Order: sequence, then C-alpha cells, then structure tokens
Amino acid sequence: MSGTTTRRAGAPATTPRGRGPVVAAMMLGMALAALDGTVVSTAVPQIVGDLGGLSVFSWLFSGYLLAVTVTLPVYGKLSDTFGRKPVLIAGTVLFLVGSLLCAAAWDMGSLIAFRVVQGLGGGALQGTIQTLAADLYPLKERPRIQAKLSSVWATASVAGPAAGGLLAGYADWRWIFLINLPVGLVALWLIARYLVEPGRTAGVRAGTGTRERAGGAPGRPSVDWAGALAIFGTGVLLLTALVQGGVAWPWLSAPSLGLFGGALALAGVTVIVERRAAEPIIPGWIWRRRTIAAVNLALGALGLLMVAPTVFLPTYAQAVLGLGPIAAGFVLSAMTLSWPVTAALSNRVYNRIGFRSTAVIGIGLALLVLLAFPFLPFPGEPWQPALLMLLLGGALGLFQLPLIVGVQSTVPYEERGTTTASVLFCRQVGQSIGAALFGAVANGVLAARLGGGGDLDGLARALDAPGSLTDSAADRLRHAVDAAVDYVYLGAAAAAAIALVVLLTLAPRRFPVLTDGEERTP
Repeated sequence: MSGTTTRRAGAPATTPRGRGPVVAAMMLGMALAALDGTVVSTAVPQIVGDLGGLSVFSWLFSGYLLAVTVTLPVYGKLSDTFGRKPVLIAGTVLFLVGSLLCAAAWDMGSLIAFRVVQGLGGGALQGTIQTLAADLYPLKERPRIQAKLSSVWATASVAGPAAGGLLAGYADWRWIFLINLPVGLVALWLIARYLVEPGRTAGVRAGTGTRERAGGAPGRPSVDWAGALAIFGTGVLLLTALVQGGVAWPWLSAPSLGLFGGALALAGVTVIVERRAAEPIIPGWIWRRRTIAAVNLALGALGLLMVAPTVFLPTYAQAVLGLGPIAAGFVLSAMTLSWPVTAALSNRVYNRIGFRSTAVIGIGLALLVLLAFPFLPFPGEPWQPALLMLLLGGALGLFQLPLIVGVQSTVPYEERGTTTASVLFCRQVGQSIGAALFGAVANGVLAARLGGGGDLDGLARALDAPGSLTDSAADRLRHAVDAAVDYVYLGAAAAAAIALVVLLTLAPRRFPVLTDGEERTP
C-alpha cells in the first residue's frame, strides 16, 4: 500500500459465520448510543411539563455527554485487558439499566442522574464498537464497516429528533427510553451468542494488562483503578467548566475558576498516578508515538470545528433563512448524506496515496468550504448552505475515516482499544471546547452588533414569534445572527487549519501499518 510501512499486529475477534450477526449487533448498539444523543431534544417540553426542572434541563444532555467522554479511556483499556466481549456486554447492560431507570424517573434530578448512568454505558458502546470494527475486518475491508457505522450516526442525527417528537407527542416521553430495551436486548443476545474472541496470552507485550508468573504462567490482570478514578474526576471537572461556563455562571466567576483550577490540579495528580502504574489507563506511548499523537490532535480539531454546523447552522437556517425546524434539519442533513459515501470510498484514495495524504486532502477541502460560508449572500437561499454542507460532509469523510482506520492499523490487538478510545476521547473533548469557545464568540458578536447580551436560541425564538418584533428590529437581529454565525465558521476554519498543520508537521508521511496476516496473531 502506498504511504505505509508494515510491522507486527494483533488478533481476530470472531468466526466468519458469526461476523454478520456481530456486525448487526454493533449497528444496533451504535444506534442506541447515537440516538440517545439526539432523541431527547424534541421531547424536552413534555419532559419539563411532567417533571419540572426547566432551569436544569440542559443537564439531560450535558450529563450524558460528560459520562460518555470521561469513561472512553477507561473502557478502552479494559477492552485491551479483558477483551471486547465482556466490556461490550457490561456496557450494553448498564445502558439498558439506565434507560429503564430514566423511564421510571420521578423528577428532573432523578432523570439527570439516570441519564448519567446511561452515559456510563454509552461510553463502552462507542469506544468498544469502533475497536471491534477493526478487529473483525482486515485493513482493505475496514472502510466498509466504518461507513456502515457512520451511516448509523448520520441516520440518528436526522431521525432522532423526529422520533423523539413522535413518541412524546403521540405516546409518552418515557417511551423514548423504553424503546431502547428490545433493541438493546437483541444486540446483547447477538454479541453473547456470536462474538468469539481468541484466547488471550499473558505477557505477550507491554500494555496487555497481564503479568507473567515464574515459568510463564499468566497472572491476574492488573487494572489501574486509581488512574481511572483520577481521569474520571479530571474529565468531570473540565467538561463541567466548559459546558456550564458562560451559561450557568460567568467565565471569570468563582465556580468557573474553581472548576478549571481543580481540573488542572487533578490532571497533575493523574500524570503522577499514571507514571507509577504498572498498566496505566492512558499509557505514555499514546503521546510518544507520532502517528497516534497526530491523529488525536487532528480529530480533537475535528470535534472543535463540528460545533459550527451541528450547533449553529440550524439556528442560522431558522433565524436568517426563515425556515422551520424540520426544513432547517434538512439543511444540516446534507452533510450526513455525503459523509458516509466518501468515507466508504476513501480506501480507493488511501490505498493509492496513503492515509496522511488522503486526510490532508479532506481537511484541506473542508477548510475551503468553511471559509466560503461567510461569503454566502444575505439572506440567501436554503440550497446555498445545504450545498456547502454537502461538500463539507464529503470532505470530512475523506478526513476522519482514513485517520481512524490508519491509526487502528498501526497497533496490535492488545493496544487497539486504548488507541481507539484516545482518538474518540480527544474528539469529544474538542467538541466540548468548541461549544464553549464558539458560544462565547457568537455571544460576543451579538453583543457588539446589538449593544447588549443575548444568545442564539433566544434570538431564534424571538424571530419565530409573529408580531413580537417590528420589521426593522427583526432585520437587525437577522443581520446580527448572520454575522455571529459567520465568525463561528471562521473559527471552525481555524480549527481545520490547525488539523492541517498537525498532519503536515507531526504525522509521519507513511503510517507504520501492520500487515493483515500478522495482525491476526496475538
């Protein structure tokens, strides 16, 4: 393969006969994790009307995101230590228990707590399924399974809000969580029945989570629980500060400074604990290997730039273009249509020119698309941003998938879970940072244009209320929103530029890829 070198790798995960059912289980599990990030959004009015808690309802989303993000590194290491199957089964069970508890919630506080339980299971689903995809398929076939998983996320982003609205409007909002049970139970049965992992040999190499006794007999797996707790605490403090800063309290207030200071202190403790651990949750080689470090940073920048289309584009479509919520969703869905297509076809590119070059082309094109957004006419036509989103999705499909497939192909079986989890963790943290950063940028532009504060959601509601604004006031608000979103897209372009620079300067030109035949032996 052009653009790669080879070295030894890891182990298969199931029999050829069982691969189809396992893939079906993976897609069902990924659908659970993907839908629960979007399906609740349109049911919020019914949930608040039943349980109350309007002032804290945002934690229905923030709590779930926090739990998923901070547990990704832990589950990655556990899957390398104990295998994918037990971690995936445990995560699915935990997710279903959380779903059942959410359906039985009696107030907003209990529902938020049970959403966190769901997120604890969701972290296992996301990370382990992505890792298992690399275990199941040889290098040449991995784009196919990754494209299927991408299509699940694309479908969830479009269908999730609609499904939540239908269930809340025509049944009861509790069915949003109860519907997870039959889907999850089918996935659980398929995994338990068909996923067959090879026997694990202790002491094969550093990082397996096992020790050899005298004479080569395997000892008990070593799990860095102190490191896991430190990572969890650091992530909770950091992401809480990012999610709530500028919303629940000012950025320079005591709560924000306290949370950031606590996260910094715990990060220092985490480094000390991980350096002393025999089998650290986040081993040092994650950042010492150029390929993994570069991919982590590049996909962290991807999480950052994705905030512009996913968070701000729907508001732009409604406030500036005057579209309804459903039509605004279709503008965004153009990106989710092209992303899986180019992802599935990306192997034809990276097989010729290599992983890094393919990703560079993808992020370079994405940079141009993001820079083009501020040049859209005001107010413009809906097809114009939709076309840009179609191009953006195509570019990012060429960017993300080659990096994930490439980095998974540079590590053996017993390091793949940790590596995959680190990539997903960086992307999630980037998204949280982007939401906070671009939210501040948008609010700053709005304040400058309108001479006061305000947020995009509030402005969108004002524009949607007939007769609440004069024509001149509505036009002024639309111009302000247009300018704010333009600046957000410029910020997203800066994130794309950072990813491009990282790939060109840090990532090796040829990824040290393991051969398919060798990576099937632990």
